[in-house]
Formats: sequence, structure tokens, C-alpha cells
Amino acid sequence: MGSLFKSEKGKQEILQLYDQKLESLSVDFSYKTIHTSFGKTNIISTGNPQKPPIILIHGSNGNAPIALETYKDLLDSFSVYAVDVLAQPNKSAETRLSMQDDSYGKWMHEIIDELKLQNVILAGFSFGGLVILKTLIHNEQKIKEVFLTAPAYVVNGNPLKALFRFFIPMKRYMKTKKKKYLDRFLAAAFTEKDEYAEKSLALIFTHFTMDFTPVPVIKTADAMKISSPITLIAAENDILFPGGKMIRRAKKIFPSLKSTVLLEDSKHVQSKEENQRIAAIIKNNAQV
Repeated sequence: MGSLFKSEKGKQEILQLYDQKLESLSVDFSYKTIHTSFGKTNIISTGNPQKPPIILIHGSNGNAPIALETYKDLLDSFSVYAVDVLAQPNKSAETRLSMQDDSYGKWMHEIIDELKLQNVILAGFSFGGLVILKTLIHNEQKIKEVFLTAPAYVVNGNPLKALFRFFIPMKRYMKTKKKKYLDRFLAAAFTEKDEYAEKSLALIFTHFTMDFTPVPVIKTADAMKISSPITLIAAENDILFPGGKMIRRAKKIFPSLKSTVLLEDSKHVQSKEENQRIAAIIKNNAQV
């Protein structure tokens, strides 16, 4: 299998931004490498090792430093493990798993087993939510509870809106490299301007082979089997995974739904202020 990075130069530029983001957080950390049956997985370990464990899982085209920035307010209250998801522009293996089976769940449980964690909390954004739900479907035994922010795999938005607001601007930028198309994509996805995202996505759209496979939604029968407490944080103006629609379905299909929060005026990617609110929700509601 060829690399998902289109060139070594492009890969190094993307990973240089990764390192810059991690350094900008000014946190003490160590890298851990987990050799799973699906490939090498890079993990950033930080926070307070005397506190309960939490695993952070980023979204598509993301990385562990972005997850750490999103949930930075948790570092004093948890022993934090931020995972580089496989087949994303980061430091883990480039093995692309299927969204149709339980591969992501198996992969996450191998990580939990290797880290020797029990009663672990999972928190994830967007595609990270799909990974978490797949983990619960596969085996809930070592999971204490989960926090999902604008997660994939619960509902999908209007496909025409997603096409015209997200995918056409993305494709046009990939073809022309004209900044106006990148700006249109960012305006549709981000609640507030993010200079790192602008630099990072410009490189990713140019140098990385992304997965455009349609995101499935969880079957009601699978959702009904989940017993781990779920806190769902949805974004009102999320084109990809609309918040109101998501909360309505979640209340019908998840018997273990602990609480829901609708972030008013939030697009798919939250603002810094909203991320602080999300971290406070986790700290105040986690069963620690």
C-alpha cells in the first residue's frame, strides 16, 4: 500500500506544523507508541498521572495536539492520553480502517489494554465520536463513560448543503490552490477564525489523500445495547451533523444518554470559549 502522503516533502511540512502546535501548548508530555494489530499508534501522554484516565480522540484531518488544545482545561484533573487516529495526517500508521465494521472499536481496545487502563473516560470530537461509539459497540467493559462533541455516526446533515458548503470549495481549492475556496470551507466549518487550521488544512488538502467515504450512522439496535453513560454535546449550526436533529435521535436510540447540550450558534468546529465550556462539562459531570 502506498503512503497517504503524496510526497515526503508534504509529509514533513504537515508534521512540522504538528510539532509547532504541540510546542505552543507549553505542556509537559511524553510520547507512547502502541503497536496494535492495525499498525503503530502514536499517543501523547500528559496531565496528572495521579488522576483518573481520559482518552482524547480528534476528528478527521486532525491530530493529538489539536485534541489537547481543545481539552487543555482537563490537564489538571485527568491523566490524559491524546491519540493520533490511524490514517490521518499525523504520526500514527496509515492503515485506513472500515467504518462499516468494528475495526475502530478493536483498535481502541488494543490501545486501552496496552496502556493497562481500567474505568477510562473517552472524549472525542467529530470523527472521534464515531471511534468512541464503535468502541462501545465492540466492548464496554473498561469504559466508565463517554463525552461526544459534534460526533459523526449519530446523524448526517443535508447532503446538498454539505456538497456546496464543504466539498465543492474543498475540491476547488485542491485543484486551483486559490485561497478564496479554502476561506469558504473554513467559514462553513469553523465557528471562529483559526489560523492554525488555515495553514494545516491548506497543506492537508494539497499533500494528503483524504477519505471521502460516506459516514454511516449507528443502527438503532446497536445503540440500544450501549449501557455506558453518554453525554452528547451538539452544535446548532453544524452542517455535517446538525445539533437539533442529533439530539432528537440520540434521545430515541441511546438508553444510557446521561445528558445533552446544544451549543447555540456553533458550527461544526467550536470556538475557544465553547471548548472551555465543554471541558467544564466534562470536569463537572464525569464520574470520578
